Amino acid sequence: MNGILNIDKPAGWTSHDVVAWVRRVLKVRRVGHAGTLDPLATGVLLVCVGQATRVAEYLMASSKTYRAAARLGITTDTYDTDGELTAQRPVPELAADDLRAALARFTGDILQTPPAYSAIKQDGVPLHRRARRGEAVQPAPRPVRIQSIALLAWQPPDLALEVVCDPGTYIRSLVHDLGQALGCGATMTALQRTRSGRFHVADALDLDTLAQAAARGEMKRHLHPLSAALDNLTPVEVTADAERQLRFGQPIPCRVPPATAAGYAINPAGEVAAILAYAAQSETWRPEKVFASEEADAS
Repeated sequence: MNGILNIDKPAGWTSHDVVAWVRRVLKVRRVGHAGTLDPLATGVLLVCVGQATRVAEYLMASSKTYRAAARLGITTDTYDTDGELTAQRPVPELAADDLRAALARFTGDILQTPPAYSAIKQDGVPLHRRARRGEAVQPAPRPVRIQSIALLAWQPPDLALEVVCDPGTYIRSLVHDLGQALGCGATMTALQRTRSGRFHVADALDLDTLAQAAARGEMKRHLHPLSAALDNLTPVEVTADAERQLRFGQPIPCRVPPATAAGYAINPAGEVAAILAYAAQSETWRPEKVFASEEADAS
């Protein structure tokens, strides 16, 4: 059983909770997720099963779309309502255009400081563990890219946003930074990931549906192929002989320079056989990762 599950994560569950649930329900050990969602958040969580765990990095590299709700006038230590209140201030009179002007400062390539309560590791330990132990945590600012921010609603002191961003962006930090810019503070009250790469929440499956499919032995129809993670790579159709070469670590010829220097081999059965890297000097595709065939994996 290999493939990608598009799961609509419920509120209150950690991403690890969902992975453990899938592992237990499917009775499969090799399960991982591509992009952490906080317990407060819902929406698209991509769970990789079997050999799909080896393409998780490509899923995580895709852009994301979020819908967030926030409240002005309050600040918490986690930057969301799961945390402890740290400050409360009056909210100035703001029109929707005032908010749009403030939000415009955060679009494009910016430096963003992640929350102290986050999964980012420092010396191998997640920051949230250090923070909960009472240790002083000072995350370093890092570059992120926010493609667009749309103000969906403004009913003081509450607002709703839609954010399109590159990976690594913290919507909690965006909300916190907006509150600081407005001088009154802000905290995220809800978050939904509506898209991750090609995967949309409208097509995501809830856990009950997946549990029923597993009980009926119908899980395979819900598993997206490994190629669904590789939209930004060049697809290369290979013969059985070429596939055999790749499996032995041998390069295969590529006389015409490809659109991208990274590609993936598709065997005659339509399976992803390998991740490839183009070597211009030798005009070849070199295997970077090789995948077992479905038949070999099943045996």
